[in-house]
Parts: sequence; C-alpha cells; structure tokens
Amino acid sequence: MNGKLAALVVSFFACTTVVGAQQANQVQLKIDPSNKTLTVSAEERVTADPDLAIIHIGFQTSPSDAKTTYAAGAKASNEIVAAIKQAGIPESSIRSEGQSLDSVDAKSHRFRLVQSWVVRTPPERAAQVLDIAVAAGATESGQIDWTLQDVHALEDQALERAAERAKSDAERLAKAMATHLGALVYVTSQVSATRSDMAIQSSNFGDDKVRSLAPALAIEPRKVSRTASVYAVYAIE
Repeated sequence: MNGKLAALVVSFFACTTVVGAQQANQVQLKIDPSNKTLTVSAEERVTADPDLAIIHIGFQTSPSDAKTTYAAGAKASNEIVAAIKQAGIPESSIRSEGQSLDSVDAKSHRFRLVQSWVVRTPPERAAQVLDIAVAAGATESGQIDWTLQDVHALEDQALERAAERAKSDAERLAKAMATHLGALVYVTSQVSATRSDMAIQSSNFGDDKVRSLAPALAIEPRKVSRTASVYAVYAIE
C-alpha cells in the first residue's frame, strides 16, 4: 500500500468515527452497521490574471475657514475628475466614495475638506491613471484592488474542481476499502476569496514638489484567487 493510499485509508476511519465533530456546521450522521457511509473533503484554489483595477483616489485640503476650504475643495475635486476623464476614463467608471467638511479646530473655526473616489480601469492603465490623479491634485491615493469583471466564473471553476476532486477521492477510497461507492447522501460547499491584493497602501502625496518631480509608480497587477471547499457524504455498499 503506497503512502497516498494509506493516508486515504486513515482518512476513511477518521471520518467515519468523528463525522460532525470537526465540522460544526455539517450534518450529524448516526454511525452504525445499518448506516454505512464514507465522507470526504476537498479543497481547490484557482488563480487568474486580473482584468479590472479599482483605484482609490482622494484628497484633503489644508485647514482654513469653511468658505475658503470649500472653495479650495471644489476646485481640487473638479480638476482631479476632469483630468481622469480627459485621460479617457468614462464617467461611468468614476464613482464617489465619500466626502466631508470636517472641523479641525473649533476655536479658530478651521475646517478641512476630504473627498475620495474609486476609479475602474484596465490593469495596464492603473499606474497611468494614478499618476494623472496625483498630478491633478490627489493627495490621498494609492490603494488598488485587483479583480475580474466576472469573478463568479472563477468561483465556479474552483467549486467544480473541488467537487471533482471530492468525488474522485471517494471513489479511490471506496475501492481501497474493498467496497462500492453508493449514492450521495449529503454535500456542502464554500467559496472564499483571499484578502484583496493591493499594489501599494494608501499614501500621502501632498508635497507639490513630489507631485511634479516623481516618476509614475511601477505597479504590477496581482493574481486574483478563489478557494472552494467541498464536504461530501456517500453511502457505501
């Protein structure tokens, strides 16, 4: 018996004696001679190159009185959005994420205006769009989320692979135990995503000299991953 097959046999005995003990959310099965079952679990991870970059862009003004702050914020806001649109990013791909006029010193009545957007763009344009936004006045920018236009297709692929592996493992295990795999009694699945990959963390690009002299950032897109797990119970004959 090779090492892999031995591991499967051990898995068989472990699953048939402690089913439900380590899987709190799974069905509780009664184990006795009249209820012969075989349980398997499988996990598969799939990755793909992103076809969408979501860039978080924003700015904050220097503290001043409310009227001056609001005027400065309006000017910066319009200049940043106009520059992004001029770069060929459609209006439908630019969405406000938040905006606020906050008091920073109640005694002197000084305020700061903060605004942010998310900009959707092809991954190969992420660095260019970020550079354009910073040059136009963005001071709080940098986080990029890499994803897919159709992320559900990636999730389906991971789930299909996990299901195929679970069934294949069950068939091999039944054969190794000199029994026959019967009908599927119970199955559950879960698909999860890893934490969104970021090219860089949010940074402050507020220095005018930095904005005018710094070259565009070298940004490499990260892979998009989804992991699926399947837990299945089969009858054995």
